[in-house]
Amino acid sequence: MLTSFLELMDHGIMPWDDLQPPFIEKMVSFINVQVTPETRTLSTALTILENIVLNSQSKYTLVEKQITIPHLLQHISNSKKVEIQQSVLALINALFQKSEAQKRKYWAATLSSRQYRTILTNNVLIHAETGGIGADMAHQLYVLQQLLLNQYEERMNTSMDPSDQDATDKIKELRRIAFEEARVQKEYKKLGFRNDINPAQDFMETPPGMLALDNMIFFARNHWISGYAKLVLENCYRADSHECPFGRASIELTKLLCEILKIGEVPTEQGQTFHPMFFSHDHAFEELFSICIVLLNKTWKEMKATTEDFSKVLSVVRAGPDHSHKQ
Repeated sequence: MLTSFLELMDHGIMPWDDLQPPFIEKMVSFINVQVTPETRTLSTALTILENIVLNSQSKYTLVEKQITIPHLLQHISNSKKVEIQQSVLALINALFQKSEAQKRKYWAATLSSRQYRTILTNNVLIHAETGGIGADMAHQLYVLQQLLLNQYEERMNTSMDPSDQDATDKIKELRRIAFEEARVQKEYKKLGFRNDINPAQDFMETPPGMLALDNMIFFARNHWISGYAKLVLENCYRADSHECPFGRASIELTKLLCEILKIGEVPTEQGQTFHPMFFSHDHAFEELFSICIVLLNKTWKEMKATTEDFSKVLSVVRAGPDHSHKQ
């Protein structure tokens, strides 16, 4: 019966706005039950709710208030049927896309938590290794990935505010972590900032804005022995013309990653490209940056590059992220 109703609605027999609250609550009840309903009933209820969210502004809030992420994701865990898992992701994506900015942050934070990423990894992404993910499921994973990545857009488009004490402290921390035990002249210059008198000026351009500083401090704090300290100190002992400028490289690399990953762009209806890495790490974008900045420095050394070769090195590295974020 529900399947027939959905077919009639698809033919435009009545607007989605005309559906009454008791009917919507009945659809929600199929999702929020402890015992999983019959596959076709559950799948159709999920699709009806997805259509309400996408096509009715007035009824969207009714669905949004009653559906929770744990209730939705339990069906991905409990059902091994692809059509159910796909319908759950489609409804999650619809709710995520239609929500206001503040609520979207909640969706992003919740879906990025390890608990819920593990459900996706163990029940859906596990099939990616064997090529067992169909086009429709790939599309839903692509949309979810894009919505999560788009949460970086605000930082990407935020310029450095000279009165931002937290940002100023982060720049000082970059210097302290790098040169804690080493005595180096002109430390900000050795860190590769264009404006070594006032490094804050380097973060005025958007994109990548403050996102570049976020990436740099993540790399310094989380990869400081094998990555950050090694990279910075290594460059301290190269001739000035052969230094790989960490500051400038980080800013340009962040900008490049934003372009490649299309941060800030609305997901397309045709997109199917997703990368398991973005569902398997706590800070996937920052980790990708960390992989790529090490790759950039390695490429710089191998090419015996000078500052004049900067764009050449960057174009070589551009091919690298595509391989890196498939790991």
